[in-house]
Amino acid sequence: MKKNKIEIQQKKSANSQPNNYKKLIIMGVAVISMFALIGCSSVSKNSADTTNIVTSNSSNNNGSNSSNSNKEGNKESKTDATNNATSNIVPAIEINKSEISNKVKFYPYESNGIKMEVLALKANDGTIRTALNTCQVCYSSGKGYYVQEGNELVCQNCGNRFSADMVGKAKGGCNPVPISDTSKVDDGTKITIDKNYLDKNKAYFSHWKV
Repeated sequence: MKKNKIEIQQKKSANSQPNNYKKLIIMGVAVISMFALIGCSSVSKNSADTTNIVTSNSSNNNGSNSSNSNKEGNKESKTDATNNATSNIVPAIEINKSEISNKVKFYPYESNGIKMEVLALKANDGTIRTALNTCQVCYSSGKGYYVQEGNELVCQNCGNRFSADMVGKAKGGCNPVPISDTSKVDDGTKITIDKNYLDKNKAYFSHWKV
């Protein structure tokens, strides 16, 4: 009887070993499958992130290129507008830039018997400023012209003092009538004032008594 029991137990043990191997194999396959799924998910996420980065960079580059193109287009438009405006200028007064300093210099002009004057000087920033030598407020008095005192221009009618650095910049009030960029040409060596502009503004000098 004991022998039969031992044989039965050995058979059961032998039968159970293949089942244990099967369970281990199944568990191993399941674990490997899980790792494979996790790996695929990670790769898919990385791929999506990379795609988003590339798309974002491409969009930024396109936006930057578009912005640069717009800036270049605006710059060209402004240059074209300036060139078109200055191409119609008729020379009346030519100012050699080499002779201009921080001491004001006056250039006469006559329009239909009316004597006029343009002033030019070099500002502290090194740029050459030009304006009509008459005041926008006091011109009708005949004494609305300027005399330099130090770094200021003084109206001979009202005594208003005007900083030399503001010549050609300030408009309105008691200061020299500015000459716009479209009414003159600066070729680097000389500044040419437009005849049409001077003739158009001769009324400022109708009572001039310099």
